[in-house]
Amino acid sequence: MTASYLATSDAHHRLLQWFDGARRPFPWRAPDVSAWGVLVSEVMSQQTPMTRVEPVWKEWMTRWPKPHNLAQESSAEVVRAWGKLGYPRRALRLQECARTLATCHNDIVPQDIDTLLSLPGVGSYTAHAVACFAYGHNVSVVDTNVRRVVARVDHGHPDQGKPREKADLAEVSALLPADRATGARFSAALMEFGALVCTARHPHCTECILADSCAWVAAGQPVWDTATHGARPKPQKFTGTDRQVRGLLLDVVREHSGGVEKTALDVVWPDDTQRECALQSLLSDGLMECSAHGYYGLAGEHFVNETL
Repeated sequence: MTASYLATSDAHHRLLQWFDGARRPFPWRAPDVSAWGVLVSEVMSQQTPMTRVEPVWKEWMTRWPKPHNLAQESSAEVVRAWGKLGYPRRALRLQECARTLATCHNDIVPQDIDTLLSLPGVGSYTAHAVACFAYGHNVSVVDTNVRRVVARVDHGHPDQGKPREKADLAEVSALLPADRATGARFSAALMEFGALVCTARHPHCTECILADSCAWVAAGQPVWDTATHGARPKPQKFTGTDRQVRGLLLDVVREHSGGVEKTALDVVWPDDTQRECALQSLLSDGLMECSAHGYYGLAGEHFVNETL
């Protein structure tokens, strides 16, 4: 195996210098943002563009600046405030996390990765991201952007294969500068570089500060070869999926806080079977409720039409 260029001081210097000038000024990157604010941003940003997250994050931090503020809110209002970020169960899991932080951790987000992993809704990526970006710990943070940069620059592959959590964390950890503060910045720089320059569909190789040391560029930017790299991960579609139908149903009850009759839901999607399956999944997930007389609303909502 060839030596990793990304582990060299030259790569560190180039990426950190680039990051100083190119980093996007998202509000959760401000030096005075709490670890709670970083945690909220990381949960919201999962599979969601940061530009969509920003206005929602600002609203949440104004309304619920500390975990106990969110913990005391109604679940219906939490889902409503989540808006169109997608995967709304994340909102409920974040509220569960807030309750645990309020009752078991004195309203403070812990620094230790193992303790972070014990929180509701916090997985490996989020735990490492909070430890790194909120507390400055020199730990590897691996998302699809980071994996893609490593695959191209160090391995000459056009993209990453299937995630290998432990192996990916170990590989990226070996790239980090030894100095704690520099390592935390490098993790942020590596992720930002994948998001802005070494992108999935249209990488900016002619403007890339690492192009002269990139194994993929040196190999002529080969396309994905299934014989060599295996099946390429397929991008998730949205149109026509149960996710889309669930979102349309939630839009209706989110906009009508008093609850709606079934007929208001029936018009959002023409396929009766798919629509009913989506509705039942929302009820099962605890995102919606149905009253005794057939009114539908967000779970925990006060129905103005009747008493549940």
